[in-house]
Amino acid sequence: IGLIVSVYVLFSKEKFSKQSKKITYAIFKPSNANMILHLTIKSNEIFGGFIIGKIIDSAIIGVLCFAGLSILNMPYAMLVSVIVGVTNVIPFFGPYIGAIPSAILILLAEPKMGIYFIIFIIALQQFDGNVLGPKILGDSTGLSAFWVVFSILIGGGLFGVPGMILGVPTFAVVYYIVGMLVNNKLEKKKLPVK
Repeated sequence: IGLIVSVYVLFSKEKFSKQSKKITYAIFKPSNANMILHLTIKSNEIFGGFIIGKIIDSAIIGVLCFAGLSILNMPYAMLVSVIVGVTNVIPFFGPYIGAIPSAILILLAEPKMGIYFIIFIIALQQFDGNVLGPKILGDSTGLSAFWVVFSILIGGGLFGVPGMILGVPTFAVVYYIVGMLVNNKLEKKKLPVK
């Protein structure tokens, strides 16, 4: 049912967008309606950029992991690559969540290969964290490393794995709104924003 409904929603998204905009302007003052629409558009940009970027990043890491494991002739190359790629979607902790059970699986099959896998996955995650991830994601969230870890811990503590995945873009939207409010207050007091 969800798949069928999503197709209808995608076909009518422009119509729904126009109707939502009409309702927003009918209910709120024009200045408030403009602010609501601006925050909605910004939230969509932050969430869309983060999620699409993270999925692309994780897919590339999964493919690189498969290529590396195949070259090294490791057991369960496809299974381990899928685990590493899927768990890489979770920011910060995801690579460790995927690497630990994969390393145990390979260690049980071939202990020598398990050690090689751990070295390979550390090198792969260093490449992802320092080169690939920043290139793909860029500044889509606008958060510092501290706030990313903070939002993952709070999101994961409150909502589990979905909170770990969606905590960063959600916190980025809240961070953007607070920044706008603070800048607005400073401008009203004729103080510098920077």
